[in-house]
Amino acid sequence: ANIRRIRKVLGKRFLESVRGNILTETEKVGCAEPGPSEERYIIYSNAFDKIIEYVSAYKNILASIKQEYEAFITRIKNGQRNVFFLRGRLKALESESTALLYYRKRAMELEDKIKAIEKNSAKIENEILKIQNIGKVPSEIFGTQEKTVHPAKSIPGLSVEESLSLDSLSNHLAQLDRRLLELKKDGDGKYIPRQKKTKLEQELLHLLAIRDIAEAKRDKLKLRFTSVSSHFVYVYLFSVCIAYTLYFFFLFTSFSELFSSGQYDAAATCAINSPGEILCNEEALKNLKSLSCLEGRNLPLLKYFDTLINASTAAGCLPNLPVTLEAIKCALSEKQLNLVNHWVTQQRLTFSEAVGDLIYDYGKEEPNNMLECLALAQAAYGHSGAYKKVALCLCKQGRIAGAVDYIQQVEHFSLDDYFFLLENCPSTALIRCLSQQWIRKPPFSSMGATILSFISAEHKKHGFQLLEEMNNKSKHNALEKIILSDTVSTLEDWNKIAVTCAENKHEKLSQKIVSVLTSQDGVFC
Repeated sequence: ANIRRIRKVLGKRFLESVRGNILTETEKVGCAEPGPSEERYIIYSNAFDKIIEYVSAYKNILASIKQEYEAFITRIKNGQRNVFFLRGRLKALESESTALLYYRKRAMELEDKIKAIEKNSAKIENEILKIQNIGKVPSEIFGTQEKTVHPAKSIPGLSVEESLSLDSLSNHLAQLDRRLLELKKDGDGKYIPRQKKTKLEQELLHLLAIRDIAEAKRDKLKLRFTSVSSHFVYVYLFSVCIAYTLYFFFLFTSFSELFSSGQYDAAATCAINSPGEILCNEEALKNLKSLSCLEGRNLPLLKYFDTLINASTAAGCLPNLPVTLEAIKCALSEKQLNLVNHWVTQQRLTFSEAVGDLIYDYGKEEPNNMLECLALAQAAYGHSGAYKKVALCLCKQGRIAGAVDYIQQVEHFSLDDYFFLLENCPSTALIRCLSQQWIRKPPFSSMGATILSFISAEHKKHGFQLLEEMNNKSKHNALEKIILSDTVSTLEDWNKIAVTCAENKHEKLSQKIVSVLTSQDGVFC
């Protein structure tokens, strides 16, 4: 008895859950009202499946009932589809007769239009033929045949009274005679007979035919000339190449003999006067460097370079860059810095940044000559436009103030150039001079942007040193004045600088900046 009660309770709960599920699903899809609907059919079909699964005793009979219902519903749906298709087919068949009548009517209208167009075309052709017949000259000779005038017709240009007056008729006849004479004169001088025009056209066609024949003959001769001349040009160019090769061979041979025999003046003159300065290029210099020298004496190559540079200056031109670089390398390898000093001070070289780098590197290798090398490298950098390296040379010489003044005179001294200068010359004096100069005049848009660029890149050390120098000038409150006068950098920029200072163990700087910002908060808002 208890089992039956439990089954009844479970059955009621199952039925209530199924009924609740049906209501919920129908409300979700919007088909709560009863009526034929595909969604309702699917929901009830799923509910039927759940009941079949739940009731095991009647599962087979309920499944067969559901199959019969589904088959019946499928037949109904197929019938509805067939009805819909047949209705559309029926409408199409009904409209075919109407379309056929419309097409026949349209065909008749088009036939009428075609007839009207053909009629108009015939009229236009007749008018064209009339105009062509009127334009034809009736006689081969200039002039027209005499026309017979009906005596009863009125005379053109005269009234009835004038046509009956003898004087008027005489005057009109005289006027017509004068007009006839004028036309005859015009016909003799201004016009030519039609036969003359036809004859000229025939002559023109004959001349055009002669021209075409002459052009064809010219093209054949031109092709033959091209084939013949190309062979002669090839032979000529080949002979010229051989001649130039022999000339350069003898030239280099004589140059090598002069160089080997120690006649450096003659060798330098030969190199300068060579076509295109071929003996002054890099290949020729490599061949010269391969020659050996006597022990205890300077390289012959160094003497040659000295002679070549002096001869080039005397000729009014400077040696090219490869010659300049090789000459400096040769002189420095022989520790002839005085010779390089002479060349640089007398401006007998082609200056470039590479020339300055050679002299600067030599100064690093020879600390005793460092100051002289820095001065020479500064001159080379100045002539070649390497401004940041000029400032570096000044700083290396201890002329920090002069370097800062030079930087102020240069128009395009970028932030990267400042980074380069501080990396290669991390001097406290340089930081102090830059801070003093930047307090008066920031190098870029604002001091805050400059400091932010320093600490944002890999140059935080230099940025903090600049801030320390500005903060140490407590008598004048330099840092506070800079922050207050900076109208470009925002409150967030200076706050970022303060946070970076605190993160890198510069708490005093951070507190100073924050105190200035908080005291003048209204200014920045």
